[in-house]
Amino acid sequence: MMPGNIPPGGELVEFEIDEEPKWITVKLKDGSVIQIKMEIVAIMRNGNDQNTGLPMYMVQATNIIRMMKVPKDLIKKGEKQDDNRGQTLYR
Repeated sequence: MMPGNIPPGGELVEFEIDEEPKWITVKLKDGSVIQIKMEIVAIMRNGNDQNTGLPMYMVQATNIIRMMKVPKDLIKKGEKQDDNRGQTLYR
């Protein structure tokens, strides 16, 4: 793998989105309502499938999540804790 997880021989492919991604609304059993949508970051063509000859594509995407409704009993404000900034995990 090359830096940035790009396989050797892979080629970034320019793309455009046909339509804006849709938000999916999910109602959770705990009473929360969240919305999720996927945003495509990059697409790369990486050779062809040996069996079918079709091009193979890798898609880099990220999920965006927003809270629409949260029951008050699930909201818990914690005490400010020391976040150990400046310290490493290793001693």
